[in-house]
Amino acid sequence: MTLVAVLDYEIGNLRSAQKALQHVGADARLTADRALIAEAAGVVLPGVGNFGRCMEALERTGLAEVALDAVASGRPFLGICVGMQLLCAASEESPGRPGLGVFPNEVAWLPPTVKRPQMQWNVLDIARPTPLLDGLDDPAWVYFVHSFAAAASDAVVATCDYGGPVTAVLERGNVVATQFHPEKSGHNGLRMLANFVAAAAAHEAVR
Repeated sequence: MTLVAVLDYEIGNLRSAQKALQHVGADARLTADRALIAEAAGVVLPGVGNFGRCMEALERTGLAEVALDAVASGRPFLGICVGMQLLCAASEESPGRPGLGVFPNEVAWLPPTVKRPQMQWNVLDIARPTPLLDGLDDPAWVYFVHSFAAAASDAVVATCDYGGPVTAVLERGNVVATQFHPEKSGHNGLRMLANFVAAAAAHEAVR
């Protein structure tokens, strides 16, 4: 079984991502153990709640540095929901507190013309193919719960329509991140997580 580390920074419901990864066959561990994270074939940064509080928890537990080390290692790295926002440069939700800066995107409020949060199923508009999204339904419905989203950039590989295009998936190198919750997105979400585990296993085979 492929070892996947789910970063445990003691905030939000992190175990749901772990359970979904286990469901698709990964040896998924919710952990803050640096040695175990360094051994993992893939690393996942989930998140729910406030950007600033999540960044504070990530830094307090020492996992901000660990996350950046994992990104730099070249191993497959997945951010989920607020985990995706934490990988960005900053967020309007918490002015003055920088994110991890893996993506240059700023995170901003959803448009004032729509209900916030977006708490619903929505369809992905895939701008370019990426392994995480292989084999999804057409149309691919996924589940969103969020009030903020990353600004447009060349790292955007999929959007949804919610008062205009809203960033749904970012990708740069070995790092991919979803604004929606794959673990709550039925068989499409499980397919994405299985694709991530397969990528981690393939990377581990040549590591």
